[in-house]
Amino acid sequence: MSLTSPALHMLCGKIAAGKSKLASKLGSLNGTVLIAEDDWLNALFSDEMSSPSDYVRWASKLRRIMGPHISSLLNAGRSVVLDFPANTVETRDWMRGILEQTNASHQLQVLGASEELCLARLRKRNALGDHPFAATEEQFRQFSKRFVAPSPDEGFNLVMHGETT
Repeated sequence: MSLTSPALHMLCGKIAAGKSKLASKLGSLNGTVLIAEDDWLNALFSDEMSSPSDYVRWASKLRRIMGPHISSLLNAGRSVVLDFPANTVETRDWMRGILEQTNASHQLQVLGASEELCLARLRKRNALGDHPFAATEEQFRQFSKRFVAPSPDEGFNLVMHGETT
């Protein structure tokens, strides 16, 4: 039996803000499972994702199946790093629903990278070709328009991260 209670680690930040890098670091903690949306979407739906609306449709489908799975992991005593963007109130409501099915603690990691830094990282990531999805600058801007930073009123335990290069 673990001496620590399981925790759900969630991540909020624009495209290329550093969410996956932080997720990987958190996921290396003993007894922690990392679940990365990009990996699952790439494996399941890459042939069917060519637009932001495709992403929204397939990500929604993935969330419906992953929610109960994540709750099960937390209830089994495993901590989970959820590398899904907690960038809208709607997505954070889904994450809260997962928590409500458990007794797990949680942290919402908020990455405050500027748009300029995110775009520079996105260009570099796209040039390297090591990410399953190469978002364009236009797609970055489309998704950034939907970004809503979490407010304390939402009730999450916020962990703020400043801009790092």
